[in-house]
This record gives sequence, structure tokens and C-alpha cells, in this order.
Amino acid sequence: MATSNKTNNKASKKTSQPAGKKAGVVAAKKIAKPIPVKKVAVKKVAVQKAPSITSPAFKLVDEPGHLLRRAQQIAVAKFHEVHGRHVTPIQYAILRTLAQNPGIDQVTLAQLIALDTSTTADTATRLEAKGWVHREVLPRRQRSLSLTAQGQAILAELTPGAERMQDALMSHFKPTEQQEFLRLLRTFVNLHDQSV
Repeated sequence: MATSNKTNNKASKKTSQPAGKKAGVVAAKKIAKPIPVKKVAVKKVAVQKAPSITSPAFKLVDEPGHLLRRAQQIAVAKFHEVHGRHVTPIQYAILRTLAQNPGIDQVTLAQLIALDTSTTADTATRLEAKGWVHREVLPRRQRSLSLTAQGQAILAELTPGAERMQDALMSHFKPTEQQEFLRLLRTFVNLHDQSV
């Protein structure tokens, strides 16, 4: 009996060892098999570019500079149609700005209305001659500007016309388009002001 047990133990050792090795190899082979991956087709989205300025398809009416110049011409013509010729758009801008910021100096005024200082000074001198603006000399040769009573009365006369002018300029747009148009104009101006 003792010999048969030894024989059985040897046989079980021989059979169990190779069986374990084979099982490990098979398991490793199963893990090492690549997992199939589905290929997904990626659609390319075409980005439309504006035609090149040298392209025959590119017309003057496609140039932003030309369109902005035309928009300025339309706005100025509409301004004079509503207000007449006794005041200019720049003079109106100065009156509006001084009403909102009484006593500011000419340099600050020039910055607020986006004009150079010499043009602002010349225009302020003309408005002072008309009796619409009062200029007071400050230290370091700066000048403080404010509206006179006549200037305030002129601005009060111009304000309803300015509202009519805005309505006339924007009337061809839907309300949502008006907001978007003004948003894009402000963005355009602000981005270019920051880059200067």
C-alpha cells in the first residue's frame, strides 16, 4: 500500500505540474489577444474662407472698410437730414459728453469721443464762440469744459431728433438684429481701440 501511495503521489505531481503550466499559458494567451476596436468615420467640416482680395469673385462691397465708410456716410447724411446743418455729429458728441461729464478737461473729452486733442480743442473753441460751451483754464494750461445754459437748451432740442435718427437708421432690422448689429459694432470698436 505504501508503494502504491508513492506511485500515486508521483503521478499526481507529474500530472498536476504540467497541467498548471499549460493553464497559465492558455490564460496568458487569452489575455494577450487584442480586443477588436470599431473604426468610426470622422466627417470633415469645410470652413468657408472669404474670397481673396485678388480673386475676381471679391468685390468692393465685400470689403469691411468700404462698408464701414458707406455706413458712416449714411449716418452723417441722416444726421443732417434730421438736425440740419447748424450742428455737426462731432459737436453733438461733445455736447452729449459734457452733459454727462461736466467740468472734464479737453484731453479727457478727446479720449471719450475718440478724437485727437487738436481737433477737440478747435471744436470746443467753435462751441465756445457759439455760446454753447464754457471753457475755464486749469493749472498746467489744461481747460475745463462745461455746457452753458444755451448749450443745454440746444442739446435738449437735439435729443428727440437723435432718437428719430436712431429709429430711422435701425428700422430695417428686427429688434434682435438691432441688438446684434450694435453688439458687433461695439465689439469691433472696442477691439480696435484696445489694439491702438
